[in-house]
Amino acid sequence: MSAPDELIIEPANGKVADACVFILHGLGADGHDFEPLVPALELPAEASVRFILPHAPRLPVTVNGGMVMPAWYDITEMSLDRQVDETQLKASAERLQGLIDEQIEHGIAPERIIVAGFSQGGAVAYHAALSFPQRLGGLLAMSTYLATADSLEYAEANRDLPIEVHHGNLDPVVPESLGRAAHDRLRAMGYPVEYRQYPMAHAVCPQQVADIGRWLSARLA
Repeated sequence: MSAPDELIIEPANGKVADACVFILHGLGADGHDFEPLVPALELPAEASVRFILPHAPRLPVTVNGGMVMPAWYDITEMSLDRQVDETQLKASAERLQGLIDEQIEHGIAPERIIVAGFSQGGAVAYHAALSFPQRLGGLLAMSTYLATADSLEYAEANRDLPIEVHHGNLDPVVPESLGRAAHDRLRAMGYPVEYRQYPMAHAVCPQQVADIGRWLSARLA
Protein backbone atom coordinates (compact mmCIF):
# COMPACT_ATOMS: atom_id res chain seq x y z
CA MET A 1 0.00 0.00 0.00
CA SER A 2 2.55 2.59 -1.13
CA ALA A 3 2.92 5.19 -3.84
CA PRO A 4 5.82 7.38 -5.01
CA ASP A 5 3.91 10.52 -3.98
CA GLU A 6 3.48 9.48 -0.34
CA LEU A 7 5.82 8.42 2.44
CA ILE A 8 4.05 5.68 4.42
CA ILE A 9 5.18 4.61 7.88
CA GLU A 10 3.49 1.48 9.19
CA PRO A 11 2.82 0.85 12.92
CA ALA A 12 5.99 0.45 14.96
CA ASN A 13 4.49 -2.53 16.81
CA GLY A 14 4.30 -4.54 13.60
CA LYS A 15 0.53 -4.98 13.81
CA VAL A 16 -2.00 -4.16 11.12
CA ALA A 17 -2.95 -0.49 11.29
CA ASP A 18 -6.35 0.37 12.72
CA ALA A 19 -5.81 4.14 12.60
CA CYS A 20 -4.15 6.60 10.24
CA VAL A 21 -2.58 10.04 10.59
CA PHE A 22 -1.92 12.24 7.56
CA ILE A 23 0.69 15.00 7.91
CA LEU A 24 1.14 17.58 5.15
CA HIS A 25 4.42 19.49 5.03
CA GLY A 26 5.03 23.16 4.29
CA LEU A 27 6.28 25.07 1.26
CA GLY A 28 9.59 23.89 -0.20
CA ALA A 29 9.76 20.72 1.90
CA ASP A 30 8.50 17.16 1.33
CA GLY A 31 7.00 14.31 3.29
CA HIS A 32 10.36 13.43 4.82
CA ASP A 33 10.31 16.77 6.67
CA PHE A 34 8.01 15.28 9.31
CA GLU A 35 9.43 11.76 9.27
CA PRO A 36 11.44 12.33 12.50
CA LEU A 37 8.27 13.50 14.25
CA VAL A 38 6.66 10.04 14.17
CA PRO A 39 8.94 8.27 16.70
CA ALA A 40 9.27 11.47 18.75
CA LEU A 41 5.53 11.40 19.46
CA GLU A 42 6.07 8.39 21.74
CA LEU A 43 2.63 6.94 21.13
CA PRO A 44 1.64 3.96 23.31
CA ALA A 45 3.28 0.69 22.24
CA GLU A 46 -0.12 -0.85 21.54
CA ALA A 47 -1.07 1.96 19.14
CA SER A 48 -1.38 0.59 15.61
CA VAL A 49 -1.17 3.85 13.68
CA ARG A 50 -0.17 4.25 10.06
CA PHE A 51 1.36 7.63 9.19
CA ILE A 52 1.05 8.92 5.63
CA LEU A 53 3.19 11.90 4.68
CA PRO A 54 2.36 13.02 1.13
CA HIS A 55 4.80 14.95 -1.06
CA ALA A 56 3.54 18.14 -2.70
CA PRO A 57 3.93 18.59 -6.47
CA ARG A 58 6.55 20.99 -7.82
CA LEU A 59 5.02 24.33 -8.83
CA PRO A 60 6.25 27.83 -9.66
CA VAL A 61 5.65 30.06 -6.62
CA THR A 62 5.00 33.71 -7.44
CA VAL A 63 6.18 35.21 -4.14
CA ASN A 64 9.48 33.33 -4.54
CA GLY A 65 10.16 34.88 -7.93
CA GLY A 66 8.44 32.08 -9.83
CA MET A 67 10.92 29.50 -8.55
CA VAL A 68 9.72 25.92 -8.99
CA MET A 69 9.56 24.06 -5.68
CA PRO A 70 7.37 21.61 -3.75
CA ALA A 71 4.14 23.50 -3.13
CA TRP A 72 0.52 22.60 -2.47
CA TYR A 73 -0.53 25.81 -4.23
CA ASP A 74 0.85 29.10 -5.51
CA ILE A 75 1.03 32.14 -3.23
CA THR A 76 0.53 35.16 -5.45
CA GLU A 77 0.87 37.90 -2.85
CA MET A 78 2.56 37.86 0.56
CA SER A 79 0.09 40.22 2.21
CA LEU A 80 -1.38 39.53 5.64
CA ASP A 81 -4.46 38.11 3.91
CA ARG A 82 -2.31 35.71 1.85
CA GLN A 83 -3.49 35.82 -1.77
CA VAL A 84 -3.37 32.19 -2.91
CA ASP A 85 -4.36 30.10 -5.92
CA GLU A 86 -7.54 28.56 -4.52
CA THR A 87 -7.95 26.25 -7.51
CA GLN A 88 -4.60 24.61 -6.77
CA LEU A 89 -5.29 24.51 -3.02
CA LYS A 90 -8.64 22.79 -3.57
CA ALA A 91 -7.04 20.32 -5.99
CA SER A 92 -4.50 19.43 -3.27
CA ALA A 93 -7.35 19.04 -0.76
CA GLU A 94 -9.19 16.74 -3.17
CA ARG A 95 -6.03 14.66 -3.55
CA LEU A 96 -5.83 14.33 0.24
CA GLN A 97 -9.49 13.37 0.42
CA GLY A 98 -8.83 10.69 -2.18
CA LEU A 99 -6.06 9.29 0.02
CA ILE A 100 -8.41 9.30 2.99
CA ASP A 101 -10.98 7.40 0.92
CA GLU A 102 -8.32 4.80 0.09
CA GLN A 103 -7.61 4.22 3.78
CA ILE A 104 -11.32 3.81 4.47
CA GLU A 105 -11.54 1.31 1.62
CA HIS A 106 -8.66 -0.62 3.23
CA GLY A 107 -10.57 -0.94 6.49
CA ILE A 108 -9.62 2.13 8.54
CA ALA A 109 -12.73 3.65 10.13
CA PRO A 110 -13.04 7.37 9.19
CA GLU A 111 -13.33 8.40 12.85
CA ARG A 112 -9.86 6.88 13.36
CA ILE A 113 -8.27 9.08 10.71
CA ILE A 114 -6.51 12.29 11.78
CA VAL A 115 -5.57 15.05 9.34
CA ALA A 116 -2.64 17.34 10.20
CA GLY A 117 -0.77 20.00 8.29
CA PHE A 118 1.98 22.57 8.73
CA SER A 119 1.92 26.03 7.09
CA GLN A 120 0.79 25.52 3.46
CA GLY A 121 -0.02 21.92 4.31
CA GLY A 122 -2.19 23.16 7.14
CA ALA A 123 -4.29 25.28 4.80
CA VAL A 124 -4.89 22.18 2.68
CA ALA A 125 -5.63 20.10 5.78
CA TYR A 126 -8.22 22.64 6.94
CA HIS A 127 -10.03 22.52 3.60
CA ALA A 128 -9.87 18.74 3.20
CA ALA A 129 -11.00 17.87 6.73
CA LEU A 130 -13.73 20.47 7.13
CA SER A 131 -15.33 19.53 3.80
CA PHE A 132 -14.93 15.75 4.10
CA PRO A 133 -18.35 14.04 3.99
CA GLN A 134 -17.61 11.42 6.67
CA ARG A 135 -16.80 12.08 10.33
CA LEU A 136 -13.04 12.10 10.90
CA GLY A 137 -11.11 11.70 14.14
CA GLY A 138 -9.52 15.12 14.37
CA LEU A 139 -7.69 18.00 12.70
CA LEU A 140 -4.33 19.46 13.71
CA ALA A 141 -3.43 22.83 12.17
CA MET A 142 0.18 23.90 12.80
CA SER A 143 1.53 27.38 12.05
CA THR A 144 -1.08 27.90 9.37
CA TYR A 145 -4.21 29.78 8.30
CA LEU A 146 -7.71 29.10 6.97
CA ALA A 147 -7.13 30.26 3.40
CA THR A 148 -10.48 29.17 1.97
CA ALA A 149 -12.73 30.23 4.85
CA ASP A 150 -15.16 32.09 2.59
CA SER A 151 -15.42 29.49 -0.19
CA LEU A 152 -15.22 26.28 1.84
CA GLU A 153 -18.30 24.03 1.85
CA TYR A 154 -18.35 22.89 5.47
CA ALA A 155 -19.52 19.28 5.77
CA GLU A 156 -22.21 18.62 8.37
CA ALA A 157 -20.54 15.31 9.25
CA ASN A 158 -17.54 17.18 10.70
CA ARG A 159 -19.31 20.06 12.45
CA ASP A 160 -18.12 18.65 15.79
CA LEU A 161 -14.64 17.66 14.60
CA PRO A 162 -12.02 18.08 17.38
CA ILE A 163 -9.56 20.71 16.14
CA GLU A 164 -6.18 21.70 17.57
CA VAL A 165 -4.58 24.93 16.37
CA HIS A 166 -0.88 25.37 17.20
CA HIS A 167 1.16 28.50 16.46
CA GLY A 168 4.41 30.16 17.49
CA ASN A 169 4.27 33.68 18.89
CA LEU A 170 7.51 34.53 17.06
CA ASP A 171 6.46 33.29 13.62
CA PRO A 172 7.76 35.68 10.89
CA VAL A 173 6.37 33.59 8.00
CA VAL A 174 2.75 33.03 8.99
CA PRO A 175 1.88 35.66 11.63
CA GLU A 176 0.26 34.29 14.74
CA SER A 177 -2.71 36.57 14.11
CA LEU A 178 -3.68 34.31 11.18
CA GLY A 179 -3.64 31.22 13.39
CA ARG A 180 -5.78 32.97 15.99
CA ALA A 181 -8.16 34.25 13.31
CA ALA A 182 -8.77 30.69 12.11
CA HIS A 183 -9.38 29.54 15.69
CA ASP A 184 -11.75 32.41 16.43
CA ARG A 185 -13.73 31.95 13.23
CA LEU A 186 -14.20 28.21 13.74
CA ARG A 187 -15.10 28.62 17.41
CA ALA A 188 -17.70 31.23 16.46
CA MET A 189 -19.15 28.66 14.06
CA GLY A 190 -19.50 26.16 16.90
CA TYR A 191 -16.50 23.91 16.25
CA PRO A 192 -14.74 22.39 19.31
CA VAL A 193 -11.40 24.05 18.59
CA GLU A 194 -8.50 24.57 21.01
CA TYR A 195 -5.57 26.95 20.61
CA ARG A 196 -2.01 26.39 21.81
CA GLN A 197 0.69 29.04 21.60
CA TYR A 198 4.42 28.25 21.73
CA PRO A 199 7.54 30.44 22.14
CA MET A 200 8.91 29.63 18.68
CA ALA A 201 9.20 30.90 15.12
CA HIS A 202 7.92 29.00 12.03
CA ALA A 203 8.82 25.58 13.36
CA VAL A 204 7.86 22.73 15.67
CA CYS A 205 9.21 22.76 19.23
CA PRO A 206 9.73 19.92 21.78
CA GLN A 207 6.80 20.98 23.99
CA GLN A 208 4.54 20.99 20.95
CA VAL A 209 5.70 17.49 19.95
CA ALA A 210 4.79 16.24 23.44
CA ASP A 211 1.38 17.92 23.22
CA ILE A 212 0.74 16.39 19.79
CA GLY A 213 1.64 12.95 21.12
CA ARG A 214 -0.82 13.29 24.00
CA TRP A 215 -3.55 14.67 21.72
CA LEU A 216 -3.17 11.85 19.19
CA SER A 217 -3.14 9.25 21.96
CA ALA A 218 -6.40 10.65 23.34
CA ARG A 219 -8.04 10.81 19.91
CA LEU A 220 -7.00 7.29 18.91
CA ALA A 221 -7.21 5.50 22.27
